[in-house]
Amino acid sequence: MDNINWIKQFAVIGAGTMGREIAQVALMAGFENVVLFSRSQQTLDKALKFIENGLKKMELKGLLNERATTKLLKENLHLERIIEKAVENADFIVESVPENMDLKLEIFNELGKYSPKHAILATNTSTMSITKIAEASNRPQQVIGMHFFTPIPVLRLIEVIKGEKTSNKTFEIAIEVGKKLPALKGKRYIAKIEKESPGFIVNRLTIASSLLLNWLLDVATEKAIPYEKVDNDFATSPDLGPFAKWDYFGLDVVCDTMYYFSRTISPEFKPGKTLTNLLKEGNLGRKTGKGIYEWSEGKPITKYEGKAELSNPEVYYAIQLNEGCRLLEEGIVSNYKTIDDTMLAGMDMPGPFNAGKKNYERWTKMLESFAKESGIDYLKPTKLMATGAFIQLKK
Repeated sequence: MDNINWIKQFAVIGAGTMGREIAQVALMAGFENVVLFSRSQQTLDKALKFIENGLKKMELKGLLNERATTKLLKENLHLERIIEKAVENADFIVESVPENMDLKLEIFNELGKYSPKHAILATNTSTMSITKIAEASNRPQQVIGMHFFTPIPVLRLIEVIKGEKTSNKTFEIAIEVGKKLPALKGKRYIAKIEKESPGFIVNRLTIASSLLLNWLLDVATEKAIPYEKVDNDFATSPDLGPFAKWDYFGLDVVCDTMYYFSRTISPEFKPGKTLTNLLKEGNLGRKTGKGIYEWSEGKPITKYEGKAELSNPEVYYAIQLNEGCRLLEEGIVSNYKTIDDTMLAGMDMPGPFNAGKKNYERWTKMLESFAKESGIDYLKPTKLMATGAFIQLKK
């Protein structure tokens, strides 16, 4: 365990949804000086209002640390529009800009130039290569991945990921910083990932399921099956089905991730015809008022009840079990308990292995059948899943 009392100034680069939430939990954790950077004054003003409201809610519920108040914590927050000033005295820096590799490389080049030599540099990325981002800093041994899950003040999970050159010391410091950041749902769960892979754990499993959903979306379009009926195969109101969730996140974000996986894992992850056409039309989901669904007042407009019954919903879980087995085969994690615990902490849903122990033989047959029907070779069962050998890898 590394002592992190020397970390006095905590800087956050990017003041959007994730950045402002990271800044809020850093304040709540008791860091003496939290700097929030954005080049846009409007973004900083919105972030300040958000953080103030968030802290007030926590204070009213008695959830701030003893003797901490919104007023006192706000005094520890400093807004900055010049990146050199934002990081010149920083001990620990978290970059939280959009998932664009060129932008992240530009930021890390600046962080390497302007931050103190001892500073630890973390990237909040959900899928991208820590190793590649680290190269731009010229101090890759001090660069770490920290993947936060929004709402950050609520959810417990942070995935901490090593790049190829990340030092053990940097890894341990980031883990201790993560543990210090409070979460409403309980003690922080830090998923320690010693070897990077696209999507790490949570996104690797959930995005593997997008192969099924992408195929179902195109089938529904081709056969004029209402999309909500397909969603109803997976979720019941008021929970959002997978297509509605895609709209909620933004179809541009969903497709960017799919394209990244198509380049790094398999070409079969490319968005299908329906998603591609929606993007061309500028229909990105909730943010534009129209995507797979039309949206009104933050909710999708649905017109049809009943189920499409295009696919057995268990195929979704079979895909996640298969992808989890891939992570074990690739040495990303050494045991399946880590995967199940990570999914529970980050998604509030059980991981695939507990149910998979009982169902792997049936799920293997389902996957074989679906891979044949859809023509998606990537979904063919792995040896570890098909044989049930993963059962020996609990811890």
